[in-house]
Amino acid sequence: MAMAQEIDLKAFASDCRTRGLIPETIKLYLSHVRSFQAFLQAREKVILQADRLDIRDHIEDLRAGGLRAKSLQMHLTALASLYEWLIFEGQVSRNPVHEVRSRLRQYKAEGEKQTHKLISIEEAAELVEAMVDIRDKAMVLVLFKTGIRQGELLSLDIDDINWKDQSITLKPAKKRSNRKVFFDDEAAYYLKRWLEVRGARVGAGGPALFTSSHGGRLRKTALGDVIRKAGIRVNLHDARSDRMEDHFSAHCCRHWFTTYLLRAGMRREYVAWLRGDAIKEAIDIYFHVSPEDVRREYLAHIPQLGI
Repeated sequence: MAMAQEIDLKAFASDCRTRGLIPETIKLYLSHVRSFQAFLQAREKVILQADRLDIRDHIEDLRAGGLRAKSLQMHLTALASLYEWLIFEGQVSRNPVHEVRSRLRQYKAEGEKQTHKLISIEEAAELVEAMVDIRDKAMVLVLFKTGIRQGELLSLDIDDINWKDQSITLKPAKKRSNRKVFFDDEAAYYLKRWLEVRGARVGAGGPALFTSSHGGRLRKTALGDVIRKAGIRVNLHDARSDRMEDHFSAHCCRHWFTTYLLRAGMRREYVAWLRGDAIKEAIDIYFHVSPEDVRREYLAHIPQLGI
């Protein structure tokens, strides 16, 4: 049976759109699925007949061809999504990708490092200016200026902002040791502008700081779309590339925040405090950090985008 008859890639793509994936991601998923189909064809198999050994051998074949661990992970993500859809459609009973994914560390080349894209201060300004919606500008500026994670950003409520000292109190989180972060005048300007127009948006009566066009709290997929689309617009994100260094995401803002504060000469202890990093050295337990000292040093070192 021909592969085109075995699975309906158009239906799979439609399901991806229903789940909120952006066109660039869907195109990438389809490319990876077709690559797996071509691999199976040499074995006289089709997608519905493949097992974990076929997937393992396909990944090993890609690794031997020079693909990095992150690229291999993206291939597995695409195939996992495909099989979850096939399970939902009743065409297969289990997802063979899971067992292979748990062994991905075996495919990581010795010495290979996963690096997040680092952009310049000028490029960061260009990214923000490429966004039309004030909400989007405010969100990305908060990410750049505080270094918080995207989940922390999206869980923010209006009442979490303290305008007196321009600080934000984050929700308790397992990965965060400190819940207080600061923002500067550039972020404050766009946050205030966003709050001025937020009242006219759907769902404005809720507590969430950043709301969607349909009301309610904004989701990670929507935030990701905002950043990717702006990144593509100013040539900072290449959706066609498998290389992590060619992609710009919310986490890159945290990397940017950390890198430029350290480059500006801010004390590592203060940067770690703002990042909410866990204490790793015993001596740090006795290091008393004053939030006001951190705030003063933060304002002296945080990069200005000039927007």
